[in-house]
Amino acid sequence: MTSDLILQYFPDLTPAQLQQFAQLQGLYEHWNSQINVISRKDIDQLYERHVLHSLGIAKVMSFLPGESVLDVGTGGGFPGIPLAILFPETQFYLVDSIGKKIKVVQEVAKALGLTNLRAAHLRAEQVDERFDFVISRAVTRLKEFYPWVKDKFNKQSKNTLANGILYLKGGDLVEEIAESRLPVKRYDLKNYFKSEFFDTKQVIYVKV
Repeated sequence: MTSDLILQYFPDLTPAQLQQFAQLQGLYEHWNSQINVISRKDIDQLYERHVLHSLGIAKVMSFLPGESVLDVGTGGGFPGIPLAILFPETQFYLVDSIGKKIKVVQEVAKALGLTNLRAAHLRAEQVDERFDFVISRAVTRLKEFYPWVKDKFNKQSKNTLANGILYLKGGDLVEEIAESRLPVKRYDLKNYFKSEFFDTKQVIYVKV
């Protein structure tokens, strides 16, 4: 599984972007051996289970130049790093409550030359800025997640979707969505990616 998988679904990548995606395997193998940010069994399927999964958000919506995006609980940099590669003119701010994971994010971003990404060892509640979108990957249930970020949005929307949350989740979400009492739109990633891995994966959009 290589970066060719990314090219299959995103054929308009520049040579620079292709090079950045190709570097991810080596960078994550290196850092994962020191600080475990990706499960050992997943590192061999990095491009499918982490990179392409992160880019599922890009199948739902393209971020615009000048927009700002907050990635909450980014872990080793997902979904923020792949999206920062794909949208070099959008500003990404990646935060996580575990400092050693943010160190990996900073080192990977530096090695890739990502000038549109910054990362900080913070909890979502400590972020004192406004953004167009908040992204995340299965950090917690939607009901718990929403209060962390509900006051962190710019009022004016510029994109095809109004400012809000784009949340990568998997499995049966009926109960979780019901308990959140939020206006949710769901996008099935199996409609965009062929692999069985995506059969139960979704992007959950919440307009704020």
